Amino acid sequence: MVREITDDELLAGAARGEAAAFEQFYRQWLPAVISYHRRATGSPELALDLAAETFAAVVASLDRFDRRQGSATTWLFSVARHKLHDSLRKARVEASARHALEWTRVEFDDEDLERVEEIASAGGLDLDRFLDQLPDDQRRALVERVIEERDYAAIAADMVCSEMLVRQRVHRGLRHLRRMLEEPR
Repeated sequence: MVREITDDELLAGAARGEAAAFEQFYRQWLPAVISYHRRATGSPELALDLAAETFAAVVASLDRFDRRQGSATTWLFSVARHKLHDSLRKARVEASARHALEWTRVEFDDEDLERVEEIASAGGLDLDRFLDQLPDDQRRALVERVIEERDYAAIAADMVCSEMLVRQRVHRGLRHLRRMLEEPR
């Protein structure tokens, strides 16, 4: 009879650099972590992003796992809970800042993307100068979506994130560009 390896042993093996141990732990617990985040957020895309952040945090802090302080699954879900609360806190902070400044959420659609392309192709506008002012993740998502006309799924795969996060980056990049274009020259 083959003895089953416990989750604690898998994390201990992962901490020693055993990739197969972490892979087994990850495959075993990924559905439960996604489900946890899905129930808490109501968003499948956000649940996937939070699950990825949870496991990335687990990998980054494997050396801090201590069986004497709780089981591997208790530790895993405390990391998941921390990532969830951090995400919710950031969303509340962003929402309260928008509310305090009396800003409304600006939604962009494909027509807005086409407008950016029209402005850029009309000449007389140094688009590169504006793009260089954007954060790297927003600039990359915006260029790939608007200029290279790639779909969100392909961009998300290349950026190793969800389509929702790519849409958010494009949205934020467009919002920044709009502000810059509206400023008097």
